Amino acid sequence: MERFSQLIADQTLLPIIQANSPEEAVNIARAMANAGLTLVEVVLRTEASLSALRAIKQEVPQLKVGAGTILSEQDLKKALDAGADFIVTPAVSPKLLTLLNDCKVPVLPGVSNTGEILMALEAGFTEQKLFPAALAGGVKFLSAISSVFQSVKFCPTGGVNAANKADFLALSNVFAVGGTWVAPKPWVEDKNWEAVTKACREAIA
Repeated sequence: MERFSQLIADQTLLPIIQANSPEEAVNIARAMANAGLTLVEVVLRTEASLSALRAIKQEVPQLKVGAGTILSEQDLKKALDAGADFIVTPAVSPKLLTLLNDCKVPVLPGVSNTGEILMALEAGFTEQKLFPAALAGGVKFLSAISSVFQSVKFCPTGGVNAANKADFLALSNVFAVGGTWVAPKPWVEDKNWEAVTKACREAIA
């Protein structure tokens, strides 16, 4: 099965879309695509999330679209039925890891401490999401565990922003960073899609 790092390739930003309608999601995704991004994550935190994911895949077909905030078998099934190209979770459990192991698309399981990192590693996942990265120890934590978990690479999200993303990306065990700072709520509400495109360009420069 394809790994998440192969899917995201050279893109060091995993941009997170949280939309209240399919139309809003498509506009955000289009602005991101205009910056040269090829992959986005739609978090399943609103009632419109699944229809937003479907709409992006239809209206912005050049993008790979993943589903985030997957917590259960039901979430996973709904996301895959909606056409998710990859799966991201905010946390792990033995049950969820078993389900993710059978997944036919790339998976990025979420961890927040050394016990969860080991549990995900034992399940075969050498690519993991550190979440919430800033509260879980951030750059210092990732640096400290790099010699312990030498085979694991991370995509930290949660508290990552324009000011600290370079510090995370400078680490040898970080292959990308995720965040919502490239499409904050005020810009979306104002339909300031040019600002989203500009922020994404700067984030991947």
